[in-house]
Amino acid sequence: MRNKYGIGFFTAAIVLLLVLTCAYQFSYYKAKERAALEAEAKEKTESIATEGEASKEDGFYLMEVNGYLVVYLGDRKTPYEYTDIPYDELPALVREEVRNGKYIKNAEELYGFLENYSS
Repeated sequence: MRNKYGIGFFTAAIVLLLVLTCAYQFSYYKAKERAALEAEAKEKTESIATEGEASKEDGFYLMEVNGYLVVYLGDRKTPYEYTDIPYDELPALVREEVRNGKYIKNAEELYGFLENYSS
């Protein structure tokens, strides 16, 4: 009789181990799928659809339009971002640079500049 219970407990332990292994594998693959989807979504949001031939990697130009700063992509034709920074409130040296099209080489420097001069 004792042997019968021993085999039953052993069988139950094996079944439980198999169920836990399957559950772990299922959760692992679901997490892997979710991470791949998030990476794909992030990749899509980082790209910018433009009408010109420029890309973010070409740098940016700050220019004045209707009294405000506007950020253009490297081709100087494709607007990247319209700002609320008044051109007249900039220091004279910066206004001169912006009038000629101030070049900024990457997004980090661009947002640093915009942060310094925004109200």
